[in-house]
Amino acid sequence: MPITFITQHTGFKLKQGAKIKTWIKKIVELEKRQQGQLNFVFTTDKDLLKINQQFLKHNTFTDIITFDYTEEKTLNADIMISVDRVGENAKKLKLEFQEELKRVMIHGVLHLCGYKDKTKPDSTLMRKKEDWALKKY
Repeated sequence: MPITFITQHTGFKLKQGAKIKTWIKKIVELEKRQQGQLNFVFTTDKDLLKINQQFLKHNTFTDIITFDYTEEKTLNADIMISVDRVGENAKKLKLEFQEELKRVMIHGVLHLCGYKDKTKPDSTLMRKKEDWALKKY
């Protein structure tokens, strides 16, 4: 099953798409999961806010929403990413856009692998896993 990159309502163009696919596949394997259909949808703040309101009942901007269709250990999902939010976060954190984007992308994949981020200990572990994954790029 493929990893796909889709752009909606933005002129965004993903750099190093083939390398990112290989990296994601590697992380999935290292997490002892199987990669199924993973659709990364790059969109705007406005579009992701609508999705957040409609599906999660949250009236806030966010950088990522993951719709998880995983079956057992096979990861399947639509991972929606606001390139506007990623850009703003990168500026605030003084990071390159591409670095912040990779972190957000792998964050979604790690959620599919079972990692959570709602509590402080879970959030700390998630950040460590993100750092670990980014070093594998």
